[in-house]
Amino acid sequence: MLKKGDKAPEFNLKDQFGEEVVLSKLKGKKVLLSWHPLAFTATCTDQMRSLERNYDRLKEAGIDVVLGISVDARPSKAVWAKAISLKNVLILADFEPKGEMSKAYGIYIENKGTSGRANIIVAEDGLISFAKEYGLSELPDVEEVIKNA
Repeated sequence: MLKKGDKAPEFNLKDQFGEEVVLSKLKGKKVLLSWHPLAFTATCTDQMRSLERNYDRLKEAGIDVVLGISVDARPSKAVWAKAISLKNVLILADFEPKGEMSKAYGIYIENKGTSGRANIIVAEDGLISFAKEYGLSELPDVEEVIKNA
């Protein structure tokens, strides 16, 4: 996995609304990248709901953009985001080519065909300012993200 001080690799993925999200277009903003292995699973749902519940606190801490990422296809991500009532958190589909973004960030688990679970904060200058990987069944602590924003 990439670490603090590394340059964040460029990505261009679609969110649950079909809109393209391009890292280079977010330059000057602090971006939280929050990987979850698969939509429609308990811990992943809890992780994204935690980000949604704490969205205003994340913004107050200096995070401008909150992105959830997994290798699920965009149509299923759209259904899942609606089902779990995400209104502020954008959910990106790292689907085609499968896991390309996750691989670039060192988070892809080849033998499982999914990403791992991780939080990375990309600072305004495009460098990683915080990076932590979690166990697949571990719920990331949003307080840790806020503290490191």
